This record gives sequence, C-alpha cells and structure tokens, in this order.
Amino acid sequence: MKYETFFPDNVKIALSNDPPGAWMPKIPHHCIRLHAGYPAPSLIPDKEINSAVNDLITTERDLPFHYLGSSNVERLKEKIRRRLSERGITARENELLMTSGSSQAIDLIARILLDQSAIVVVEAPTYMEALETFKNYTRHILTVPIDEHGLKVDALETVLRKRKKEKLPMPRFVYTIPSFHNPTGVTMSHERRRQLLSLASQFDFLIVEDDAYGELSFSKSPVPLKAIDTEGRVLYVGSLSKVVAPGIRVGWIAGAKSFVSSCKWFKKDLDHPFMQAAIGTYLHNSNFKERIKHVKEAYRKRRDCMVAALRQSMPEWVTWDVPDGGYFVWLHAPNIDASSLLEESLNIGVSFIPGQYFFLHPHEGKEYLRLSFSYEQPERMTLGVQKLAELIRTNVNQ
Repeated sequence: MKYETFFPDNVKIALSNDPPGAWMPKIPHHCIRLHAGYPAPSLIPDKEINSAVNDLITTERDLPFHYLGSSNVERLKEKIRRRLSERGITARENELLMTSGSSQAIDLIARILLDQSAIVVVEAPTYMEALETFKNYTRHILTVPIDEHGLKVDALETVLRKRKKEKLPMPRFVYTIPSFHNPTGVTMSHERRRQLLSLASQFDFLIVEDDAYGELSFSKSPVPLKAIDTEGRVLYVGSLSKVVAPGIRVGWIAGAKSFVSSCKWFKKDLDHPFMQAAIGTYLHNSNFKERIKHVKEAYRKRRDCMVAALRQSMPEWVTWDVPDGGYFVWLHAPNIDASSLLEESLNIGVSFIPGQYFFLHPHEGKEYLRLSFSYEQPERMTLGVQKLAELIRTNVNQ
C-alpha cells in the first residue's frame, strides 16, 4: 500500500524537503566534538534535578504523574515569568505558553501563521532547524544577510519597499536570533533592534524573536526585542535548553493573549507535566541567578580558549567575529569547501557543521564552518582547532 496517496498536498510538499537532522554528521568514537551545540556535561545540574525529582515524588506521590499534574507546573510558569520580568519582558498568565523546548514553540508559531501562500523572512545564515520547520509550511522564504551587528535592517527595508512598490505580498513575520546568533555568534545592535520594530509597524508584519542564548552574555546583556516592543508585534521564544539541559524540553512562547491562546488551541495537552513539575521544583530549590552567573563564566572561559586557539593556529586568511555570548564561533575560510572538508576532518577526529546547512541557498555557506566552544573540555578544544587549522591549510583551493 502506498500511504503517500492519503497525504494532503501540503504534507507531500513538506516530505520532499531534506529529512530533519540531515545536517548532523555521523560522529566517530572519541571525536573532538566541535559541532556540538550542547551544554558542557559538567554544567548539567544532574544532582540538583535528581534531588528535585525525589522531593516532588516524596511530597506529592502520584500527583505529578496524572494528566493535570502537580501545582509545581504553575510554579515553573511563575519562575519563567519572573525571569522574563527581570529582563524587561512582561508576560501575564495568559501571555505565556510552556512548550516542549523552543522547537515546539517555533513549530506552533509556524502552524498558526504560515500556509503555502505565506511569506516568511529569515536571516542568512540562520538556525537550521527553524529553516527546516518553515519549509514544512511554505515555499516562500526570503533571506536577508547579517553582518557583525546582526540582521542588516537596511537590506530588509529595501526588500520590503521593493515588494510594496511591486504590490507583492508582505511577510507574515521575520524570524531572528538577535542575541548571540546561531550560527554566527553575533548580536544585533540596539539601534537595529529599534529599526526592525519600526519596520514591523510600518509594513505590518510580526517578529519571531528566538532568544535561546539570550541569558548567556559574557559582558553587557542585550535588551530583548520583546522588552522594547510597544505594539505586541514580537513573539518571544525562550528555552532552558542552553542554561539547564536540552533533554528536559522546557521552552515557551511569550506574546499577545490572542496569539498565545491560538497556539494553546493547537498544542492541546501535548505537555510534559511531570518534567515541568520537576523543573519547577528544581528552580524553586535553587539559586537560579547564581547558576546563570556560573554558566556564563564557564562559557566565557571556553570562548576565550577557542578564540586563543584560533588566533594561534588558523591561517591569517581565515576570519571570525568574537562572540559576546552564546555557544558558537563562525569561521569564514575563503577558497575552502567546508562540506568536502568535513569527511577528512572526521577521519582525523574533529567534527564541525558545514555552513551550507544554515542557508536557504546552500551554496552561500560553502566557505563557512560553525564551531561550538560549549561542549568540549578546553584541552581537547585546543587540539581540535589545531588539527582543523592544519587541514584547512592543506585543502585551500588555489
């Protein structure tokens, strides 16, 4: 039986894309994992979460395992609202929706806002899993480049004015990672943030702000777009994946009541009440401000280690921006085909993500590599950069 014959056209179109996670290299054992956008194993609070789970079950017995779950789910929401408030974002009870990580949040937003006629704007490059998600809902994706100051808002304005002049449809939303961008690590300037909000008002579109790395600042923390949004145009996506652990699948959408309620309508009861209750208990029992301070310092040191290794080992024609936070350094290696380089790099025990996977048009990322400084220990990270640098030297296309 051909089950595909039962699929509607929109599903058939989505299934014609590359499968999810096609960008993930098959990593040999003992490989130095410079591809891994994961928290450092030593920074996962496994003992504290284990204690929280024990406390939860001891106190509430079977309650957290039921559909309605524990009151600690509401405690989690309150803790998230408080964290958002400290960053200038007001999210009332009906303006915050907990999700299964930021991936579900992005998918819900796309499901509510996109169809095969909808236009969406993304940065070039952008987070590859968001790009995969948007491709499931529409073929009409526009890209706008970024530089060391984030999204090139002037270039976006040029695109919008041209479309308006030609009476073409405007985008439903612009998807942006303004703080410690994945994959480039750059941060959008405050001036550009205000310009982007002004364009959203002028041309009547929404902004999806993915702030997965926003709390991992190594110097002055940037002000979220949502914190300076006066019209309710920003749909804010957050997560505990980078500051606690990705496997807990705790994320959220903060936005206008009408939009959040629409997302909740389609999300139904696709929750994880036990894990949300456990993390609510963990946050209640811990000093989360101190944890954030601790992980920021740890990742700052790892950033410094990678940048020092790059400066010492890489050819002078390889360039990068030094990130002020987050997990990643984005290398530009002219005359290198990063995808072809990957297989040889894996053979010598070093992984990375080729730049092509972060672009709607893969050829634009041919000369780029994403390196992560979050996962590996400094000594292995340094060795990995040294090996990669030598490989780049021997593979440059003259």
